[in-house]
Amino acid sequence: MLAQQRQAAILDRVRAAGGVRVTELAAEFGVSDMTIRRDLDLLHDRGLLAKVHGGATLTGPGSTDEPGFHAKSVRQSAEKAAIAARAATLVRPGAAVALSAGTTTAELARHLVDVPGLTVVTNSLPVAEILHAGGRDDQTVVLTGGVRTPSDALVGPLAVGAVRSLHLDMLFLGVHGITERAGFTTPNLMEADTDRALVAAADRLVVLADHTKWGTVGISSIVPLGAAHLLITDDRLPTEARRTLAEQVGELVVVPGAERGVAQ
Repeated sequence: MLAQQRQAAILDRVRAAGGVRVTELAAEFGVSDMTIRRDLDLLHDRGLLAKVHGGATLTGPGSTDEPGFHAKSVRQSAEKAAIAARAATLVRPGAAVALSAGTTTAELARHLVDVPGLTVVTNSLPVAEILHAGGRDDQTVVLTGGVRTPSDALVGPLAVGAVRSLHLDMLFLGVHGITERAGFTTPNLMEADTDRALVAAADRLVVLADHTKWGTVGISSIVPLGAAHLLITDDRLPTEARRTLAEQVGELVVVPGAERGVAQ
């Protein structure tokens, strides 16, 4: 296959799936990771896709843009893994916790499959699948039900109604964006309602957000910054953002990012 043909095929896959991984493309086309990275560099320079850690995604997000779960899963994967590992240390056996939808919360779920006696309430299909695959008989997973979004969240009146009668120790909340004025935001109006119901049901709110969420604004605010008891982020968060968040959230935890690949 010629380079131009391969690049056209890569672009088709990004448009179809929302995101691609370097390792998967290299295996599919029978070339090296470095060759794929050069292809992504060229397509990125032409404005046809956006390079992210380990792969590429579609370009042009807006306040209502809602990437699919797979597209988001290839973004900042090292940072999300580090954030999730830190968040997992907060969960004790026998606790009742909620995990909102998101790729960082899905990463957290992988750390929770071995926690005994845990009850997890979630509106995330991937989170529920991860915990179900763990196969622990002493864990209870409550899936809210609701209308499915492009990011595999369950939202709407059914989801809100399922959450309102619950009392939870802690909520781990994934967000689309963070700004000082808008607080924590999402691009989906019904997801904001569902997230607010989860916040109201939990004694403690822990927000999981990598550095790219700072300065991004979704169309709907979930809660203001001051509602977060704890915000866990990575060490690529700008100094000014750290200062602002440290002043407004209950506690700011900055974790070192895991070792990152060459392509950023």
